[in-house]
Amino acid sequence: MIKRSIAWLLFLCAIGGPVWGQKKKGRTEVPNIVYILADDLGYGDVKAFNPDGKIPTPNLDRMAANGIRFTDAHTSSAVCTPTRYGIMTGRYNWRSRLKSGVVSGYSRSLIKPGRTTVAEMLKAQGYSTAFVGKWHLGWDWDITSDEPDAVLDKLNTIAEVNYGTPVKNGPSTHGFDYSFGFCGSLDMAPYVYVENGQATMVPTRTTISVDEKGFWRKGPTSDDFDHANVLQDLTDRAVDYIVRKAKDDAPFFLYFPLPAPHTPILPTTEFLGKSNTNMYGDFVMQVDDVVGQIREVLKERGISENTLLVFTSDNGCSPRADFEELARVGHDPSYVFRGGKADIYEGGHHVPFIVEWPDKGLKNAQSSKIICTTDLFATCADLTGYKTKDNEAEDSYSILPLITGESDKEIREFTVHHSVNGSFAIRQGDWKLIVAPGSAGWSYPTLQDIKKENLDLPDMQLYNLRKDIGETRNLVDQEPERAKELLKALKKIILDGRSTPGKKQENDATEDWKQIEMIVN
Repeated sequence: MIKRSIAWLLFLCAIGGPVWGQKKKGRTEVPNIVYILADDLGYGDVKAFNPDGKIPTPNLDRMAANGIRFTDAHTSSAVCTPTRYGIMTGRYNWRSRLKSGVVSGYSRSLIKPGRTTVAEMLKAQGYSTAFVGKWHLGWDWDITSDEPDAVLDKLNTIAEVNYGTPVKNGPSTHGFDYSFGFCGSLDMAPYVYVENGQATMVPTRTTISVDEKGFWRKGPTSDDFDHANVLQDLTDRAVDYIVRKAKDDAPFFLYFPLPAPHTPILPTTEFLGKSNTNMYGDFVMQVDDVVGQIREVLKERGISENTLLVFTSDNGCSPRADFEELARVGHDPSYVFRGGKADIYEGGHHVPFIVEWPDKGLKNAQSSKIICTTDLFATCADLTGYKTKDNEAEDSYSILPLITGESDKEIREFTVHHSVNGSFAIRQGDWKLIVAPGSAGWSYPTLQDIKKENLDLPDMQLYNLRKDIGETRNLVDQEPERAKELLKALKKIILDGRSTPGKKQENDATEDWKQIEMIVN
């Protein structure tokens, strides 16, 4: 980090200005920020993290060689929507109304008005901001039917929408100057692009796919929305945005959440058969190609050196990838971890995480420090000199010192994990306490398996991840005091409304929060 006097630092923080760089051609040289979020990509799918993996990922490998890869990075949840909420707000999702599961393509906005997002913060710090891709945080369509919110949240719902009316409480409400994408997942209706709050076309047809890997639910589809081309369509938009903003004096923030390799698994013809694994592997290679396109345009426009480029995934790999089929060619998307998407086990939330910042970041480096996807807000605040308020980014820690090599100290004492059914785990150093029996997700044993087979499993699980990364030896009976202390820490983090230092805050929608009864009672 560039050394400055204490007085200068205090001055910059007081005015809310950036702490990085000098003036150059009228522009303060804080970095551009591009955040690429893959969808359902496993830790073991990236060669830089799993040399024995069978899927080639040359662009991600080059990015890792020119940056720093974090080998103990975690999403705040094991499924899509909650992780995205944490990235945008720096707050654990279970503090919002969403205590389990995900929202649908018709759900109301999960981010409350007045909740500061990383985009709003960066915009206040002089950044141009853009969202391109899969939103999956809900926004408020002009719904003309009378379905209650509980019905709108169901993944198979098809609501009546006036597509000619601008959406409310979407990306533009939450800090983005430009936005282009769709509301839910690529397998959730409606299949309509929305640009700057307005549908680009009114849907005129209904589509559905019954193919297991290329699956999407039945729903209204606009003529400019072709499932097989969505990934490249979005990439073209992202590239175009970078080309336009490279000419400006102001820095930009591009949030680019991909719809892949999530279902529908639809690699384009160029990638079919290319991985020599299965269609999922081919789709992973297409995701890798997207990263290559972004890195290339940054270089072409002469801005790669001072662009902080982040790549990660929103959770572990989905069973839709067909783990058995991949195993036959010697590939495991979950690497050595137990479970996958939706699970409280490591396979659900332990993800690849790469940061490339040629100008000031470490190169060909690796960090084993624990980080979380909620940490984007605090990192960007640290980068730009923004002073975070008590009611902002309550679960976000700056990883900037790890990126630059200024420090190699742990930044988090505790990290909270969350599964699809709302179950909790807490991590401290080598130790992880799971406050649930089984996977708390989709892997065996699920809660349904436990009930159906009358399995006698303990209510809690304690693992030493340094000695047992596969979570095979439950030590809760051998280490009862350690389990008790971790449970106490989890209770405090929940009830304080934050895990960072600061004044206590309120969690949302706590009146019927069943998942915390064992923890707080």
